[in-house]
Amino acid sequence: MSASAVFVLDLKGKVLICRNYKGDVDMSEIDHFFTLLMQQEEEGLVCPVMSHGNVHFLWIKHSNLYLVATTNKNSNASLVYAFLYKLVEVFTEYFKELEEESIQDNFVVVYELLDELMDFGFPQTTDSKILQEYITQKGNKLEVAKTKVPTTVTNAVSWRSEGIKYKKNEVFIDVIESINVVCADGACVCVCLQVNANGSVMSSDIVGSIKLKTMLSGMPELRLGLNDRMLFALTGRDKGKSVAMEDVKFHQCVRLSRFESDRTISFIPPDGESELMSYRINTHVKPLIWIESVIEKFSHSRVEIMVKAKGQFKKQSVANNVEIHVPVPSDADSPKFKASTGHAKYVPEKNLVVWSIKSFPGGKEFLMRAHFGLPSVENHELEGRPPITVKFEIPYFTVSGIQVRYMKIIEKSGYQALPWVRYITQSGDYQLRTNS
Repeated sequence: MSASAVFVLDLKGKVLICRNYKGDVDMSEIDHFFTLLMQQEEEGLVCPVMSHGNVHFLWIKHSNLYLVATTNKNSNASLVYAFLYKLVEVFTEYFKELEEESIQDNFVVVYELLDELMDFGFPQTTDSKILQEYITQKGNKLEVAKTKVPTTVTNAVSWRSEGIKYKKNEVFIDVIESINVVCADGACVCVCLQVNANGSVMSSDIVGSIKLKTMLSGMPELRLGLNDRMLFALTGRDKGKSVAMEDVKFHQCVRLSRFESDRTISFIPPDGESELMSYRINTHVKPLIWIESVIEKFSHSRVEIMVKAKGQFKKQSVANNVEIHVPVPSDADSPKFKASTGHAKYVPEKNLVVWSIKSFPGGKEFLMRAHFGLPSVENHELEGRPPITVKFEIPYFTVSGIQVRYMKIIEKSGYQALPWVRYITQSGDYQLRTNS
């Protein structure tokens, strides 16, 4: 089961708009939501699901709004939350900024969207591109549009309209891997790392996604081939250059039954930009960027920070727009910097030194020194030591070695289309925790 009703509230708990889908929950129950929320905030134990009697409130906060779904059944909470976040996405597509004023200025459109997005408590058409074909922001067009509902709402391919035409048919494929890092003092290793005190890697994790930008005419079927280890095992190929993907999640356009039977990724793509799939790869990798930091304090008067960064990826690759954020004491002053490349600047409102390197070739090593006056070292001791964080992007490179082996495009008119593939590795939550 899903939601009985959906409410949009302001920051004071006042209902701005609501939609009763099933009629099995008294709409006045929403009056208890804000009281329960205030009680939990006072106790410091805010929960995403709250209950009053046999009525459950599942809610999210966006900007100055609360979006709340009510139910009195054992509903699928994941489905309800996915719907609420999709609601935010669709409203943002329509109104650019989703806030109290945009809801008040567009009551008619909001009611229309709530009617189409969910029926009897179950999500229906949630693709904003399809919704925009027959729900517009001009009231006089709403009545005209109702007389002819797009076929995308009733056919099996609800995410793509019929009759799309392009002069040049192309598909752009981006394979993007984000690197989340937690490192100990003296070593920074790419890929969701946990390391012990001496800097050795305890675990590693890569989170990736494949994004598409399709500009194809008609209703084409695409087949994507990756160097998937399970596929190689099924076909008896050498597993040497394959990758083992875990936690794979697909866009609704992918035929899951086909993938589960023979690992073929077959689909009719949405028009324009979309995320085809996401995945996780559990693998051990060597460090891509190695960071060492040394902090020296001098008799309660100054502090000197030395940061060394070394690129440990292949020499033909280059990390772009590298930023190394080094925390400094809040009472530091009189900054002086010396960097072997790039430039360093002090950001006092964030208590950070930001060392920016536009281009960081593989195999290179760079050094940055910072000098600060420090009236009180004791304050620094009480503040603790936030981690050093790193941001970067390496084009034409993936940590896991995942590859797009082929992209087949099949359309009844038989036109030729060009697939383009790009690989990108970028930093996610990338931290170096210092002990010195």
